Amino acid sequence: MSIWESFWDIIWWFFWVFVFISYLMVLFNIVADLFRDHALNGWWKAVWIIFLIFVPFLTALVYLIARGKGMGERSVSAYREQQHAADSYIRSVAGSSPSDEIDKASKLLAAGTITPDEFAAIKTRALS
Repeated sequence: MSIWESFWDIIWWFFWVFVFISYLMVLFNIVADLFRDHALNGWWKAVWIIFLIFVPFLTALVYLIARGKGMGERSVSAYREQQHAADSYIRSVAGSSPSDEIDKASKLLAAGTITPDEFAAIKTRALS
């Protein structure tokens, strides 16, 4: 066996690994989309899953052709919901507004916990 024959065997093997991993990604996206779609009846979801098990390549192709546009829209919608949830969580734990920070610093200044120079530094940092 020459080096070129084994080289092309390796390339062929990588090609089939790529195809298999791509198919798995498509399959997982289809299953995730099935469960993300609230408009589709549970029986239809079960039918799609059964066909994905017994006739996987043809069913995946038909699903992508028949429901591809809605699949993209549901994916974008789910992404936006996740982004909104993450943003609202970050806002809730990130801290307070500049006026709240200045108010807290003024209370600390009145209590004598911080010096006027520290208060000015906190005020500058809050306003910038």
